Amino acid sequence: MNLLHANDRPGAYPGSWYAATAGPLPEAPPLHGAAAADVCIVGGGFTGLSAALHLAERGHSVRLLEAQRIGFGASGRNGGQMGSGQRQEVDALERHFGQDAARALWRIGEDAKAKVLDLIDRHGIDAQYRSGIAHTVYTRADLAHAEAIAARLSADYGYDATEVLDRDRVATATGSDAFAGGVLDHGAGHLHPLRLAFGLARAAEAAGAVIHERSEVHDLREGATWRVATGSGHVEARHVILAANGYLGGLNRHVAARVMPINNFIIATEPLDTIAPEILPDAIAVADSNFVVNYWRKSPDNRLLFGGGETYGYRFPADIAATVRKPMLRIYPQLASARIDHAWGGTLAITRSRLPCFARPAPGLLTASGYSGHGVALAVLAGELLAEAIDGSSERFDLMARLDPPPFPGGMLARTPLLAMAMSWFALRDRLGI
Repeated sequence: MNLLHANDRPGAYPGSWYAATAGPLPEAPPLHGAAAADVCIVGGGFTGLSAALHLAERGHSVRLLEAQRIGFGASGRNGGQMGSGQRQEVDALERHFGQDAARALWRIGEDAKAKVLDLIDRHGIDAQYRSGIAHTVYTRADLAHAEAIAARLSADYGYDATEVLDRDRVATATGSDAFAGGVLDHGAGHLHPLRLAFGLARAAEAAGAVIHERSEVHDLREGATWRVATGSGHVEARHVILAANGYLGGLNRHVAARVMPINNFIIATEPLDTIAPEILPDAIAVADSNFVVNYWRKSPDNRLLFGGGETYGYRFPADIAATVRKPMLRIYPQLASARIDHAWGGTLAITRSRLPCFARPAPGLLTASGYSGHGVALAVLAGELLAEAIDGSSERFDLMARLDPPPFPGGMLARTPLLAMAMSWFALRDRLGI
């Protein structure tokens, strides 16, 4: 089954709070007949849109092919949290790659946040950005580790934007007594992801990129130029960027072996003004320390947007609201009678190392994906790195390509049940608090 069609109506956004509040984006026409471009981009999420914008600004002719609608995938459905650094913390990166590489990767993470804010400002994108993400923990041992990471970031990386929260301060900041403490990152933030995607699309088109929606790529062939074929046309291009993330399917085996789709779910409650005003009084975002992460924030209209729960097959659960309500009530039991106004799922992509997959699988073919829940900023910066690499300045792209996440065991057929067994074990550990 194709994930592009497993859970959604063709050309329709999910019933998310984001889709309800993003404002309209006129539909771009499908690709018909033959076209040519310097670069053909497959995928209309943050990576593809950013690449289209940066390439067009550099004078390249660009065609972007999106199978559904702009921001249809993870880019328009995620938790909206724009975190610092990489998905792995700096101590793990130092162990795996050395201190110099870890510092360079930290700078990439800082570049990513700055790039998003620059694009928002430069192109007048109303992405509803707000600063502050708290990383909360359940045990004193985890709090000690979080404090040590904050101290290391200050001493070795020059990053002083974090604030350690003890049990009382984290309870006040979150409105929950569930946590032993946490670290509030004032240099991180959260935003409306679908509005960001729409803004990037408008900016890319204004720069000269051509976008085609409802243009699912079925075939990718290498020759004197690349031939990228849809059901109603094809693009001949010197370069191709694969930016389909969890929706890549079998377009490239090298990437598919390393980047695996999983599903995650979010609900939006009714406004909490009078129901639970103690929840997130300063409108920060939060992510907890569970292996299967819970993440949440307040919307500008004071709803709780709460994400939790994962599945590893093709289908979403029949009752998404019930799936996500369970972890929400473990943190906020006072919301037991709160109405759920929106519930939606999305497909993201993870790697075994939880570090992204940047690669050149073939001459003229580049890709970036597998952001593992840390893609709001990094996926946007990836578009610029891909544009740099096509122009021959690939230092930052090559640094990310060094991360080279290993393939999943079992290939495309066996990886899903193997991962499901492993993730179920970690989810059980989360529930047992071990």
